[in-house]
Formats: sequence, C-alpha cells, structure tokens
Amino acid sequence: MFEKLFQLHAHGTTVKREVLAGLTTFVTMAYIIFVNPAMLAEAGMDHGAVFVATCLAAAVGSMLMGLLANYPIALAPGMGLNAFFTYGVVLGMGHSWQTALGAVFIGGVLFLLLSLFKVREWVINAIPRTLKLGIATGIGAFLAMIALKNAGIIVAHPATLVTLGDLTSATPLLSIVGFFLIAAASSRGWHAAVLVVVLLLTAVGLLRGDVHYQGLVAMPPSIAPTFLQMDLKAAFDLSLVSVIFAFLFVDLFDNSGTLLAVTQKAGLADKDGNIERLGPALAADSIAAVAGAALGTSTTTSYVESASGVAAGGRTGLTAVVVGLLFALCVFVAPLAAMVPVYATTGAIFYVAVLMLFNLQEIDWHDITEAAPVTVVLLLTPLTFSIAHGIALAFITYTLVKAMCGRAREVTPSIWVLTVLFVLKIAFLG
Repeated sequence: MFEKLFQLHAHGTTVKREVLAGLTTFVTMAYIIFVNPAMLAEAGMDHGAVFVATCLAAAVGSMLMGLLANYPIALAPGMGLNAFFTYGVVLGMGHSWQTALGAVFIGGVLFLLLSLFKVREWVINAIPRTLKLGIATGIGAFLAMIALKNAGIIVAHPATLVTLGDLTSATPLLSIVGFFLIAAASSRGWHAAVLVVVLLLTAVGLLRGDVHYQGLVAMPPSIAPTFLQMDLKAAFDLSLVSVIFAFLFVDLFDNSGTLLAVTQKAGLADKDGNIERLGPALAADSIAAVAGAALGTSTTTSYVESASGVAAGGRTGLTAVVVGLLFALCVFVAPLAAMVPVYATTGAIFYVAVLMLFNLQEIDWHDITEAAPVTVVLLLTPLTFSIAHGIALAFITYTLVKAMCGRAREVTPSIWVLTVLFVLKIAFLG
C-alpha cells in the first residue's frame, strides 16, 4: 500500500526511513502547538480551543500535502502570520478575533482560487534559478537566526542590536553540543541523527531538572469556542481589504519559498529548479489555510522545518503523513510533547540551516547581477525576520541590477510584474 501511494522505491527510500524523517520533522516544529495558542490567547481566544485547532490544522495540512502531492513537507499555523493576527489586526487595528479569522478564511479561499487557476504555479515557475537558490539560502540564514536567538547564543543589545550571549549557561551550551553531535552523526550516514540527539537532550533535561515529567495522556479541551467562529460579514468590510491582502501575500510567498527550499534540498526539483507536482502541492496548502481558519487558528502554511526531515532521509509524502498523524495524537499527548526543551531543537534547526546554505556554491559570484540579489535575500531575510520581505527585496534587486547593468532583456515580463507588485506591497503594506 505504501509503495502504491508514495512510490518509495522510485525515490530511493524505505518505510522505516520515512517514519524516522516524519518523527524528526515533527520534533523540530512541535513547538508551534504551544507557541500558537499562547500568542492567539493574547487576542482573546480560548487557549485550549486554539491548542486543539493548532494540532488539527497541522494534522490536516500535513496529510493533505503527503497524499495529494507526495512531498515530505509538513504544514502548521505559521509563525509571523500568528503575530500579525494578534498584534497587527486584533490589538493593533482593534478588530475582533472573529473578524480576523474571517480575514484569514477569505485569504485562504483566494489562495485556493489562485492555485486552481495556476497563478501561483506561474509565479513559482517564473522565478529564475538564481533567485530560487537565493531564496533557499535566505531561508537557511533565517533558520540560523531563529536557532541562535532561541538558544541564547545571540541576545539583544541596545547599541549593536545583537551580541554574543553567555555561552557558559545551560541552554546555549547544550544547543551547541547538540549541533556538533548531529553534524558528526550525520556525516557518518546516520539518518536518525537529528531525532536521536533531540531525544537524548530531552533526557538530559529530565536529569538536570530543567524538564519535569507531566504525564503522558490528557483529554483534549473543547474546540467549540473557536470552531466556525469566523465573522465573514465583518471581514468583507473595506477597511479589511489590506488585511486580507496581507494574509494572502505573506502566505503566498512564505509557502512558495518553503516549497522551493525543501524540494531543492530533497532533490525533487529539476536542474532548473522547477518543481514537479506543483499543482497538487499548492492545492494542499491552500485547502489547509481554509481548514485552519474554520478550526480556529491563524493561517496554516508549509514549514521550512520540513528540511530537517529531508536531512534525515525523507523523500515522499509518507514523511508528511507521519507528521500529520503525530500532530493528531498531540491532542491527547500534549504533556509529553511539552517536555522537549528548547536546547533539544535549536541545534537541529541550526544544522538544517547549514545544509540549506550549501546552495551558495552554485551561485555565479563573478556576475554582480547574480550575486547582488542572492546577497540581499541571504542577509535581509534573517535581519528583517521575514521570509516574505527577503523574497520581495531580492526580486527588486534582481530586476533593478539587471536593468541598470544593461541586461534588461534577461528579465522576463512576469518578473517585471512581480517586481512592481513587490514595490507596491512595501510602499503601502510595509
């Protein structure tokens, strides 16, 4: 059955390897089931209901991606989009969370229509190979920034923005140890290296007393307070047009960037960086965005942490299905999942970042029109803390540098259109 559904032999993988990859991806992104409810609760939403909605949205989205597109890419409510939901739309603009959910739902429906009419497919396939490689490296740098920040290896500084943290304290030190262990084990061909090290560091946390045993099973809270609570009528108000567009726009390019990055790493793209089975993949994450809003959470999107499962050997949709099943089980075993300490995952995330930066070797650094946009996306994606901003600025740089160097003919009409849209987005939406 697995062979028929996922073509394991054709992708050079096995059921065991795919399951281990799914476990690895799940462990590196499981933090969302705790972060997302806490963040949306600040918008006035019921914490328990959002917890269940987060688990179910991730389960539905990941399994759709695995079954429809046969890609090892997992989905869950997106970081950044949940912050915009809470601090931008609800607390910042004063809309109710029900209205914000309505905007997410409408944005998801538009997202699905764009996918069905192949507009998204046109957008992704129109991206030059240089930008595709650059986007992958930019997301890798973004992951590194998140890992270093969460580990406490870099900390805020009033004069220099960031500075080195206290590397003698437990969290930074154990994160560093975790990275070295994963790198050493992976270099010896151990596909389960990431998962094993994460579990090992969790055990260390139990011995140190950083992690407290909280039981294995708990009955899930009711989802009723958020289920189908979207206020669609209020969301159609003219003042929400920019909000809907923002949800749509960020989701479009966060998803696209993740698809590009993970498929490049998995070897699932052709020599020009084009993605096979792109249509089903786009449909899967579009449907997931709509389903997530109906369940009661912010926009559901593809997760770049899926690259950790790819690094562990995942090559087919079975990896994503395993992730989906684990998220569904989290409704009942949340206390166990909560025991994974931050230093158990930060080393793994940084390791994935290193792997994604390998794409830099394929850039023609002797050509300024190729090197400039890659440098922009590599640096500004982590420094703006936004994949969408990094992509936008890279497109603008690519087009302007090509034109100003007398090579405007290399810029296709579609890239010109996208560049203009990016300029308008930055000018009016930030």
